[in-house]
Amino acid sequence: MKEAKDAVDGAPTTIKTGISKEEAEKAKAALEAEGASVEIK
Repeated sequence: MKEAKDAVDGAPTTIKTGISKEEAEKAKAALEAEGASVEIK
């Protein structure tokens, strides 16, 4: 719970790095489903 609060309070922030494009797309879809704005670099 604390990690989620820290991510929200510190937004924008990097959530994951060094992952495959497929994994990034899955994470993006999950975050956007919850109302997040996501940018993949």
